[in-house]
Amino acid sequence: MSQNRQVYLLDPHHLTPETIAVTFAKTSRSPQSFQEIADELTDEKSAEFHEKWVVGYGHASVAEHAVLHIAVENVSRLAVECLESNRLASYTEKSTRYQKWNEDSFYIPQELDDQPVLKENYIKTNHLLFKTYLDSLPIVREEIGKRNSRRPEESESAWERRIRSDYVDVCRFLLPASALANVGMTINARALEHAIRKMLSHPLSEVQTMGQEIKQVSKNNVPTLVKYADSVPHWIKVANSFQFEGKTIPNQEDPSNWCKLVHYDQDAEKLVLAGLLVKNSGVSFDQTYRYLQQLDQSHLEDLVKQVVEDIERFDIPARELEYATFTFEVLIDQGAYFEIKRHRMMTQTVQPISTLLGYAVPRCIVNAGFESEYHKAMQSAHKTYTQIAEWNPHVAGYLVPNGYNRRLLLRANIRSLDHLINLRSAQNAHFSVRRLAQRLSEEIQLINPLLSYWIRKNNLETSNSVEAEYFAETAYNPEF
Repeated sequence: MSQNRQVYLLDPHHLTPETIAVTFAKTSRSPQSFQEIADELTDEKSAEFHEKWVVGYGHASVAEHAVLHIAVENVSRLAVECLESNRLASYTEKSTRYQKWNEDSFYIPQELDDQPVLKENYIKTNHLLFKTYLDSLPIVREEIGKRNSRRPEESESAWERRIRSDYVDVCRFLLPASALANVGMTINARALEHAIRKMLSHPLSEVQTMGQEIKQVSKNNVPTLVKYADSVPHWIKVANSFQFEGKTIPNQEDPSNWCKLVHYDQDAEKLVLAGLLVKNSGVSFDQTYRYLQQLDQSHLEDLVKQVVEDIERFDIPARELEYATFTFEVLIDQGAYFEIKRHRMMTQTVQPISTLLGYAVPRCIVNAGFESEYHKAMQSAHKTYTQIAEWNPHVAGYLVPNGYNRRLLLRANIRSLDHLINLRSAQNAHFSVRRLAQRLSEEIQLINPLLSYWIRKNNLETSNSVEAEYFAETAYNPEF
């Protein structure tokens, strides 16, 4: 093999994902070049390798070299939620901010086939929600247009493109979780096996079927690496056990405090600085931590500033910021959660979707004179949700519009939070997410002002100013 440095592509047009994975795996024990290894492999030899080493001996990291691009079309946004809950993958989906849905663009769950009355109510309520959504579009568009008039020489189509996301952002609060969507997923075979197991263990038939279909199409490219993916009884048992236990806990929380910092590292800035000192010196963690404890406040603040000195908006800060962690409990509308869930480099625990935590009312809906229709649709969704939930709360979740609130427990380090807040507080982000991003930042600064140096955000707004401008009210009482 040549001693000269070489960099080249193992072309997926000529090699299957399983063969590429074996080629990389074999380099740990073979003196041959990657190309020489690949030339000796066949699909059969690759399958035998994976059966022995990945399946038989559990060397699952080999499967990470097999990458697939999977297109999933016309699944509900409730099913998309399960699909996108897998951390080690990349997704692009149909956007509720830039696309519009028609009146029949919703999923009808198979579980309702044996429940004719509930099925009729389900379909009727979906039609009401989608009709109200479609009716709101031109009305809210006109309201948005009052504040964003056409510029000289600007065409009608150009003006529409400029304001489209602004009015669709408001109307999307009416879209239910049954709304159909398309998702493109890029994922390696190891993560895919886990994702399939998660889908096959899900309580909804749609998600289970989606898992089976993804498994089937994946077997064309990685037949060995996904063929043993199946449901996981352990996960189902744990979920059922804690669901039963949770029913014994009285619920007396105050929903008005919609964002709370429930746990954090007391010496967050010192943990980060100690990590940087360990990395860039020969000193131990104990020594650096003791040193930082005895520093005066001005010296400590100077070190904190140096961590992000001259950092630009799109620069990635030092990894040592990951030593400081924070846990929040938030109550946000489903539309906002659907964007926050994309930040997968953190731990997120979300409660089942429901209509029991009230819903948000965008101020633009009120200003446009559409408030009565909005409340009628949201309350109709709650009524039918309640009927179906008595029989099956998982199926009832399809009816929940984006405007209804959902409780989320979010644990993240300050490096991840900086990324989230920097991105989601930007002026072009949805106003629901901007409000949350600002509030997360404010909660952190409240307990430790030094940490504000490490969080980049849009300084033109606060959570209160976003709320005052974009939200009319939040209806909490589920009985209305």
